[in-house]
Amino acid sequence: MIYVDNVTKEFKKVVKESGLKGSISSLFCRTYQTVRAVDDISFHVPKGEILGFIGANGAGKSTTIKMLTGILTPTSGKVKINGQVPYKNRKKYVQEIGVVFGQRTQLWWDLPLTETFSVLQQIYQVEEQEFQKRMAFLNQVLELEEFIKSPVRTLSLGQRMRADLAASMIHNPKVLFLDEPTIGLDVAVKNNIRKAITEINQQEQTTIILTTHDLNDIESLCKRIVMIDKGKIMYDGSLTEMKSKFGKYREVNFSLEQEAEFEKLSFAADFQVEKEDIKVNRSKEKITVTFHAGKISVQSMLSYLLKRVQIKDISVNDVNIEEIVCRMYGKEVTGA
Repeated sequence: MIYVDNVTKEFKKVVKESGLKGSISSLFCRTYQTVRAVDDISFHVPKGEILGFIGANGAGKSTTIKMLTGILTPTSGKVKINGQVPYKNRKKYVQEIGVVFGQRTQLWWDLPLTETFSVLQQIYQVEEQEFQKRMAFLNQVLELEEFIKSPVRTLSLGQRMRADLAASMIHNPKVLFLDEPTIGLDVAVKNNIRKAITEINQQEQTTIILTTHDLNDIESLCKRIVMIDKGKIMYDGSLTEMKSKFGKYREVNFSLEQEAEFEKLSFAADFQVEKEDIKVNRSKEKITVTFHAGKISVQSMLSYLLKRVQIKDISVNDVNIEEIVCRMYGKEVTGA
């Protein structure tokens, strides 16, 4: 469904000296610097897949999405979605895609939601019978009935996000781009949005590209992820494979009967491992030890703790996906 082959996107920016002299000089003789936002990336997405597309701010993620939606034209390389080139004949192309931006809305602020959907029906030229069928499906999946007659300006953030998702699906797009669809939502609403996306994908076989900084969205919805950094793809594969390859860490969470006993623990020295192989975070009530399971077994860690200190409570977990992604970027994760 989606083919991205050796795509590069470059921008030119003006470079000027600081101060008044630099400002005047740039008016008459401008110096440009070429910035490569996306650097020769390739990936393919089959029909019906939900692909997690992740990256840090400035990694090239948004630029890539803009090329896929036809807003930007690649400097070089090829993009083809459902047999069409996005930046050519855009009017025809946009009839086959849906886009949801978590921080923007395509809804009319003062119109009741029903009228907004009717306007979109006319824009996308959806026949009445098909429109009623789509609305019945979207009402069922997204539970729109309770607020569908309300003006958009009166909706809560969670209601607006469900309405935006419905608006993007009215014309039954073959490809759906979701940019931060759960941003700012509480846990319960996030779960409802995720269930709705899953149901839409399963029933409609809609191909979905999901970009988000909430890695719980990725873990809940995607089997495959593409990770981009500094314009280049640094990982393309399954979530399971990534956990197996980069997630060789385990996490022990415990609390002590007496906090002063923490001084008896010296993990790196006692296990004779490098500092990057073990990390300790301590809060008032909980201590979290993240360690490389290939160098320190879970059994050894538990035995060490039980012999040294009086444990009040203890649990062992796999590290979460946020920890894995931060390690791949070579960054430390803060907090317990």
